[in-house]
Amino acid sequence: MSSLCARREGWGPSSSLRDFDLTPCTEDALLSSLFALFILVSSTRIFYLAKYTSAISKGRAVLWVKQVLLGVVVVLSLFDLIVLALKPSTTHNRDALSLTHLSLSTLSFLLTLPLTHLESTRSRRSSSLILIFAPVYLILSAIRLRTIGTSTYIDGSVVFIVQVVIPSLYAVFWIFECLGPEYEFTSRIRLSGPDTLGHGTANGTANGHGEIGIGGEKKEHESPLATANIYSRWTFHWMTPLMKLGASKFIDEDDLDNLLPDDTSHALGEKLAHNLQGRGLWTALFLSYGGPYAFAALLKIIQDSLAFLQPQLLRWLLSYISSYQNTKAGGASKIEGFAVAVMMFVAGIFQTVVLHQYFQICFTTGMRVRAGLVTAIYRKSLILSSDARGKRATGDIVNLMSVDATRLQDLCTYGLISISGPFQITLAFISLYNLLGWPAFIGVLIMILSIPLNTLIARYLKKLQEIQMKNRDSRTRLMSELLGNIKSVKLFAWEGAFLGRVLGVRNERELVMLRKIGIVTALNTTMWTGIPVLVAFSSFAVAAATGSSALTSDVIFPAISLFMLLQFPLAMFSQVTSNIIEALVSVNRLSAFLAEEELQVDARDVRIPESEPVEGSLVLEMKGCDFSWSSPSSSSPPSRTSASGSASTSATASASLVPTLSDISLTAHSGQLIALLGRVGSGKSSLLSSIIGEMYRLDGSLDVRGVVAYAPQDPWIQSASVRDNILFGCVFEEEFYGVVIEACALKEDLALLKDGDLTEVGEKGISLSGGQRARISLARAVYARADLYLLDDVLAAVDSHVARHVFDHVIGPRGLLSSKARIVVTNSIAFLSQYDHLAFIRRGIILEQGTYEELASDESTEVAKLIAGHGNIASASASGRASGATTPRTDGEGTLVGRSRAGTPPSSSPSPKTEIDEKMEESEVFFEKMDKIRKSGISTRRARLLDPHLDSSSHSTETAKAAKKEHSEQGRVKRDVYAEYIRAASIWGFTLFLITAILTQISSVLGNFTLRAWGEHNRSDGVERGVSFYLLLYGLFSLGSVLFSCAGSILIWVYCSLRSAKRMHDAMLHAVLRAPLSFFEQTPMGRIINLFSRDIYVLDNILGRVIQNLFRTLATILGIILVISTSFPLFLVAVPPLGYLYYVVMVYYLATSRELKRLDAVSKSPIFAWFQESLGGLSTIRGFSQQNIFMIQNEKRLDRNQMCYLPSISCNRWLAARLEFVGSLIILVTALLSIWALVTTGVDAGLVGLVLSYGLNTTGSLNWAVRSASEVETNIVSAERILHYIRLEPEAPEFIPENKPDGEWPTKGLVEFRDYSMRYRKDLDLVLKDINLTIQPREKIGVCGRTGAGKSSLLLALFRIIEPAAGTIFVDGVDITTLGLHDLRSVIGIIPQEPQLFEGTLRENIDPTGSYDDAAIWVALEQSDLRAFVETLDGKLDAPVREGGASLSSGQRQLLCFARALLRKSKILVLDEATSAVDLDTDKSIQQIIRGPQFVDVTMLTIAHRLNTIIDSDRVLVLDAGRVAEFDTPKTLLEDPNSRFYSLALEAGLTN
Repeated sequence: MSSLCARREGWGPSSSLRDFDLTPCTEDALLSSLFALFILVSSTRIFYLAKYTSAISKGRAVLWVKQVLLGVVVVLSLFDLIVLALKPSTTHNRDALSLTHLSLSTLSFLLTLPLTHLESTRSRRSSSLILIFAPVYLILSAIRLRTIGTSTYIDGSVVFIVQVVIPSLYAVFWIFECLGPEYEFTSRIRLSGPDTLGHGTANGTANGHGEIGIGGEKKEHESPLATANIYSRWTFHWMTPLMKLGASKFIDEDDLDNLLPDDTSHALGEKLAHNLQGRGLWTALFLSYGGPYAFAALLKIIQDSLAFLQPQLLRWLLSYISSYQNTKAGGASKIEGFAVAVMMFVAGIFQTVVLHQYFQICFTTGMRVRAGLVTAIYRKSLILSSDARGKRATGDIVNLMSVDATRLQDLCTYGLISISGPFQITLAFISLYNLLGWPAFIGVLIMILSIPLNTLIARYLKKLQEIQMKNRDSRTRLMSELLGNIKSVKLFAWEGAFLGRVLGVRNERELVMLRKIGIVTALNTTMWTGIPVLVAFSSFAVAAATGSSALTSDVIFPAISLFMLLQFPLAMFSQVTSNIIEALVSVNRLSAFLAEEELQVDARDVRIPESEPVEGSLVLEMKGCDFSWSSPSSSSPPSRTSASGSASTSATASASLVPTLSDISLTAHSGQLIALLGRVGSGKSSLLSSIIGEMYRLDGSLDVRGVVAYAPQDPWIQSASVRDNILFGCVFEEEFYGVVIEACALKEDLALLKDGDLTEVGEKGISLSGGQRARISLARAVYARADLYLLDDVLAAVDSHVARHVFDHVIGPRGLLSSKARIVVTNSIAFLSQYDHLAFIRRGIILEQGTYEELASDESTEVAKLIAGHGNIASASASGRASGATTPRTDGEGTLVGRSRAGTPPSSSPSPKTEIDEKMEESEVFFEKMDKIRKSGISTRRARLLDPHLDSSSHSTETAKAAKKEHSEQGRVKRDVYAEYIRAASIWGFTLFLITAILTQISSVLGNFTLRAWGEHNRSDGVERGVSFYLLLYGLFSLGSVLFSCAGSILIWVYCSLRSAKRMHDAMLHAVLRAPLSFFEQTPMGRIINLFSRDIYVLDNILGRVIQNLFRTLATILGIILVISTSFPLFLVAVPPLGYLYYVVMVYYLATSRELKRLDAVSKSPIFAWFQESLGGLSTIRGFSQQNIFMIQNEKRLDRNQMCYLPSISCNRWLAARLEFVGSLIILVTALLSIWALVTTGVDAGLVGLVLSYGLNTTGSLNWAVRSASEVETNIVSAERILHYIRLEPEAPEFIPENKPDGEWPTKGLVEFRDYSMRYRKDLDLVLKDINLTIQPREKIGVCGRTGAGKSSLLLALFRIIEPAAGTIFVDGVDITTLGLHDLRSVIGIIPQEPQLFEGTLRENIDPTGSYDDAAIWVALEQSDLRAFVETLDGKLDAPVREGGASLSSGQRQLLCFARALLRKSKILVLDEATSAVDLDTDKSIQQIIRGPQFVDVTMLTIAHRLNTIIDSDRVLVLDAGRVAEFDTPKTLLEDPNSRFYSLALEAGLTN
């Protein structure tokens, strides 16, 4: 070793010649080790970077400067090495070590040249290696230069100058390296916006596909993390521009930066999907996102070690103070104390960096886990089998996304404490053993004994949590159904019944369970808070009783610091245990969902030819197919078989499962029009579902050759503009779009809408009529220009004349789709003669099929019987042009034949050009336009899909966007929100909680003062005296602290928090139920569900906890400041500057954090809304094969939320890094003041120990105070949002006692409209104008008119869904505007156009209020032709009904609504096209019921699309543009060929 180091001081390491210095050999050894490590790592990095091509052209000037500086450093280093090498070997400072040091330094600087070049041209960040190496090298060089400068042997001034210049130039190089590879001298870094560190590339590729805002412009804000160097990431400086922006203005989404490509939900979802194959969810999550998380675990271990270094440094300092006092400065070095103080400061800073990198990785991993899971849940939902989907309510699946995914995110945040906690506890006890000896293990024993207790509590909590999750699911499901069927709830006045159901689950199950969980959690927290106190007490007691030496301050206060450090892992252990329990429950739920059955992949064989099929080519072929909604018992998929034979697996499956559809054989060719007929529930819609792959194929083969378009019976309309609903992800082609609008009879409807086709329609198209929804759904299918069209009774919901128009222009032989294969489910026989092929289905079997002529001519066929039974319609249909029974044919030239004169108005009434003639002319013009388009190929060419990564809603107007945007406050949360919350929580309860928080802190401080007095007493006496007195006092104060803490926990958790949650939930539920229907038309259901799930969850579980944390932390800080200030009044001098720094950081943080949290909350709603909407339209999405597009749209919404979430968590880290710096400064100032006081005036170690043990807690307490204040403010936003809903403007009162009608009302059923006018909103035109009419008791009135005439508005008027603008309505002489809404709506019966059913039993669906006995319900079922069906069900009246009535056909759902009306026995009954979804036989029996004895005394208003249902009414009301056009008997109106009713009847073929 002497040959290595030949200098006289030797190895050292401390110098014997200079105070507080190292020997030159030690310094050279340290520098040599550093250079060797740098050479090793930099060589690897150079090799790695060399594989990539140069990509960056910016910052060339900076690179040139850096290369020049490095070149000079290399030359000087070589010079230094040569000078030393040339010296004689006898020179005192020339040895192997110095030569090694200079050789390695020269090689290091040489390697830095290519490394810098490659980092600058291949990477976008400054070299992390250089940035870590440079400061360490410069510090060691400074120490070395100080040694050389103060030593007596300087080898000539030139060499020394060179040795000074090399690190100086390297320091300049280091500064340039910090600027980054993309820095240019010509530009100035902009500080006013968040994109300071990089503005994104021109093509927006920063995040994979250039983030597009939903409904917004393309954002070019590249993530600053893409270019942030290691210092910026360590200190979170990359967040500073956004923080500055937040302090100067309210941040909105456009100010935020894009995500990094790897953090986009698409990338995260792909990673999880790949790793889920054949693995469990836990494994897949770890493989996908566990790498950085494992590194975070390492960082946490380092941070824990540093945390336990502080008490050791404190002990060193206190020992120094004691020895200084004892020797009276004789033997102790004055610099030692100051050095320890600086070391405590440096350790604190290093600890801060490590801790917050750990936190950032944990939070980011949580974000990734949530995004990956939400993407996986959404993807799974899109391929979920119909059977599996039926078992799960929408609310349940939404809960998986909103609650379970969030729980796993929460686990990632603090989950590593399960590893770190035991490590911290182990470190604490090793340190305590060093201080106290074996008495410390009394504490270990107490902790070991507490573990079984914790396990028991954890198991009990898990059980409670599982029950609670089910309760929450039940409530969310109820809310989901309530909101989905809100129109029926209001029309039937069922608000009370549903309120009772929801509050039953909420108050009797959910809150009771929350109270139990609250009590157990509060006791659990108290136990973990009390254990460190008990451990400290028992350890000190045993140490005092058995120890050989007295307990002094340098033992007590480091021990107290360790006990305080022990408190965090123990306190967090309960939270982490509960997080792990919740996560286990959630993973089980998620795993069960992800393992659910999916759609059968090979249910159909789809091949899409490159070119469109030519006319007559085969598009669909079904041979001997058996289908079932339930999956086959055989796990293997069915083999493809011929029609004659089946594979054994299929046969087995079929044997074990009764198929819904049996032996289905059907073919469809291009240009062919096929009708599917059959009674309600026979399997017509199921057949279409089987073609789009919704059912399991048990046997046979199904081949589809082309693109499919599907229009379901219940149209699915998105919450978007009419145009976006029709385009459905396709490119906008104006010419063809116009033709589609015209063909689907939407032109007049769009003219009535405020913004035309850019008008935003509410969720499920709630602001549109049933007919409009049906036609938009049809237009969507037509615009897709598919090869095979599946149309499920699309004409049922439209007026008969509109049905005629749509059939002629779209479906029929001359319609837009005439060259396509069309399969149409129909309950009408009006157009049967125009179909090329008919198929009659009964009980899942195609009973007969053939052409119209074949089946109609054979009287034994079901089709012939059907036509014979409804001959009036058939004959009407055969009556010429208006009916279209004569199938138009074209000659070889494409000219129409056989349409010349048939069906003109009777010659007996020669009139000028009638409305019919005008319509005919319009049709001819349209057909000419269509022929032109067909020749151009636009109508046959398949629609081009938009790039889903681009904004698909680009056509929406700004006003439409504004209407969709969720309400969000700005700025500080208003004081009245806090006041309302505290008022709801109880002012007295809250005050008591504050008192307990203050008393807890007072008890704790007094306990520590007791220890100080005891320690100083022992130091001065040298022996233990009065142990029992001090222990008793300490024990009492500690016990008081624990008990006050427990009382506070129970007060805030069980009393205040739940009280406010109950009051605010109930108030919001009441307010939402009392809101007018227009509110639900404009507010997406997902947004309201989000309030009732996520925001209520915050009130239930989070807000109370964060308020408790805030006030406890504030009390702790107050205690710290008082203790330090009373001990060192000089500390008060440091308080103002530190306070100012704290304030500035607070201002920046709170302003930005608040808005970011709001944006995070608001950006969550579109995810839920989109998810909920998608679940409602699964069959349509899958029918159009648009799953991929919908997944991308979901990913975009998720990315938008992540863009808000990532800065909001980074914002916390930015704050904590700065606050902990303030905390470290407080420790430094306190320690320096202590040493100063010691050196100048003298100070006791007990006081310093007390002050510094509190000072060490300052960092955490300051951080937690701001964090808690911010968490309170961000979580109180949930209360703010709830209060906004509580203050919704309600409808008219439900009850007005003074105006309640006497006795039974109405007794007659007389309805009078007097000067009645109505508008939907104040800023819109009148939709009903000056309506004056009287409807006599028992009169049957038919209401008709063209689309937009005001038929549905008349219905809304009668129920006061919308209040009159002028005039009023009288029922039996009572002005209905003076009544309570419940009194009015509960006495008028209605059978709505859309049958809305709820999950539950049949009985609950027919009679939700439970007002009728079983006998009355059975009578109603018999009258509505449902008794036979219900008697076949298991459970009969208690048979389960799936969500939305999915277990029943549309016709059965309609009949069930009929039973509701029959049960109510109202004197006034409104039928809103009540028979549109039923087959003709059922329709006939319903019409007989309506005209039967049970409705003789009922006044009836029938809004009709099919005029045959009102042709025998007493009188017919014809509306036109909101006015009464005609009101007379049908006979009178039909006798007048100029009447509007006559023209409508003529179009429907009813004039004969």
